[in-house]
Amino acid sequence: MQSTNGKKIVVVGAGNVGEAIAYTLMAKAQAEDIVLVDVNQDRAKGAALDIAHGTSFHHQVQVRQAGYEECAGADIIIITAGIARKPGQTRLELAKTNVSIIRSITESIMKYAENPLIIVVSNPADVMTTEVKEFSGLPAHRVIGSGTSLDTARFRYNISTELGVNVKDVQAYIVGEHGDSQVPVWSSAIVGGLPMTEYEEQTGISLDKAAIAEHTKVGGAEVIGLKGATFYGVAMSVSTIVEAITKDEGAILPVAHVLDESFGEWAGVAVSLPCRIGGEGIEKSFRIPMNEEETQAMNHSVEILKGFWRQVKEQ
Repeated sequence: MQSTNGKKIVVVGAGNVGEAIAYTLMAKAQAEDIVLVDVNQDRAKGAALDIAHGTSFHHQVQVRQAGYEECAGADIIIITAGIARKPGQTRLELAKTNVSIIRSITESIMKYAENPLIIVVSNPADVMTTEVKEFSGLPAHRVIGSGTSLDTARFRYNISTELGVNVKDVQAYIVGEHGDSQVPVWSSAIVGGLPMTEYEEQTGISLDKAAIAEHTKVGGAEVIGLKGATFYGVAMSVSTIVEAITKDEGAILPVAHVLDESFGEWAGVAVSLPCRIGGEGIEKSFRIPMNEEETQAMNHSVEILKGFWRQVKEQ
């Protein structure tokens, strides 16, 4: 087989999200060997074959189904497995359901992998990221939650649509929880190099910021309501994180990891902030400038995450 970049990536969970991630990794030739692991081996094998059959149209990448033993020597392990949130189910109920699954997965990974670099996608993503870090004993910079990376992408898309500009010219972040208490940071938003307020003044456009923030927050639920699940957006989000690692890019992305004591009251749980990501995982986390209202919202978001974590730990 002709080599791409020599990387092996293991995707745990062959549901819609895991399969979409594996497909995206293949199409972008981000690994030489992509392994799907799932308790439903037939589902994982079928997904792997379906993707592998199309490799002749893209890149010579090996895509296959296997067990946790393939975590040995993997460059990146991506966890997507877990029970989907049911109608009427709270995020805390979902967390309590999925935490036992995540513990079992983490134990299986650590049985074979030495100092792995893990990306956590399973929901509730922030709590699950904290659980994987605590249960595995890995350093925080090697357990990365997908966090608000997709929320940020939705935020930028919604802003660009309202302004009629290329989404690449919008720099704005969602931080905090990947969930209802997420924080849109308008005060640091930039469009084409101009602060948002300056852009609005020069163009005469006044954004309905509350409406955009709400549309961003419910974006995932909107897609689920329309088609039953979200998976393409998160696949592209995870692919971007993978690329930052495999190419040692030093890319700055809004992802979650367990913050250390240097973050004061925010420490101890996985929270999303802009982070510089390279070959060894998270190299640096940044305190994005926020106004007083945004700072209060961030404090509230972290407290919610800590409350979830305390209740999940007790079970």
